[in-house]
Amino acid sequence: MISKRFTLSKRLLGVLMMAGGIGAFAAIIGIDIVDVGREGGIGPAQQIALGLALGLAVVGLTLIPLGDAPA
Repeated sequence: MISKRFTLSKRLLGVLMMAGGIGAFAAIIGIDIVDVGREGGIGPAQQIALGLALGLAVVGLTLIPLGDAPA
């Protein structure tokens, strides 16, 4: 029996990070849309979270072109 070990590639890591960042960004915006009755809009904590989610997506996007090299 031949056992092949799974290796996380930079491309897969980039796709996962980009999907996570976009998902987190959408979730934060979605929470603000659902909670419409609250006044004040997007607060400082949400702005920081949006920035971090966007940063995660951008870092993931830069990893995708690196190909199948191990991460």
